[in-house]
Amino acid sequence: MMLIADSGSTKTSWCLTHDDGSCDTCVTSGINPFHIGQNEIVRLLNAEFSINKTDVTKICFYGAGCASEQQQQILKKSLAAYFGNVVSQVYSDLLAAAHALCGWSQGIACILGTGSNSCVYDGQAIMRHVSPLGFILGDEGSGADLGKRLLNGIFKQQFATSVHDAFFAAHPQSVTEMLEHVYRKPFPSRYLAQYVPFIAAHIGFPDMAELVRDSFLDFFGKNVMLYPEAKHLPVHFTGGVAFIFGEQLRKAANSLGLTVGNIIRDPMPALIEYHRNAADL
Repeated sequence: MMLIADSGSTKTSWCLTHDDGSCDTCVTSGINPFHIGQNEIVRLLNAEFSINKTDVTKICFYGAGCASEQQQQILKKSLAAYFGNVVSQVYSDLLAAAHALCGWSQGIACILGTGSNSCVYDGQAIMRHVSPLGFILGDEGSGADLGKRLLNGIFKQQFATSVHDAFFAAHPQSVTEMLEHVYRKPFPSRYLAQYVPFIAAHIGFPDMAELVRDSFLDFFGKNVMLYPEAKHLPVHFTGGVAFIFGEQLRKAANSLGLTVGNIIRDPMPALIEYHRNAADL
């Protein structure tokens, strides 16, 4: 039976598909070989993976940080160490987004979650891709980017008093504590993205609406608009940020003359359907 994994920077969704159409599922922490090595990945699986691994005969792993051959090999070795002699295929999370959002049709597939990414997909393969560059140099439109913009505005006192008061009521902390999380503790992008619910809860504040709009406009301007195909292909999205701020995302896209297609929170249901249909071809 095939085990499908969709891994972002924060969490990994697992689904073991059965011939009768049912699935066994579980969720573990995010597995990104760019940030953690083989030993840590195996320890994570031992601690958090709850599906009966003896039922797994094939693995299709889609993950953040899995675009290069080097990182794919780290994942394959980690999966072999935990699951044993099982055939495994490792792909980027961007291809998962393309399969889930576009199927076998042309389109521009985007991820807006903890991080962000985008590509032009021709119905079979990724044809064009602008590097997101990670949360320090890029990842515009992502949860990490939104969190970074929020903290910058809070601690540089750029927002209205009402925003500051609401923030510190929900997240009492000093600038020293914040900097410790961002610059010294592991997984800073997850830390930054944790502030997305605050932004969503206060989207009625003009400062928060402007923050989200500017982040999305940056994402489009520095990524999607660089694809000539954006003039005529639909732009699809997956990820928690895209789903939570769907209204703001559509407005930003429309202001640039872009056509928004699907917006889904979780690609897994569509990925399962994609692989079932692929098996029937």
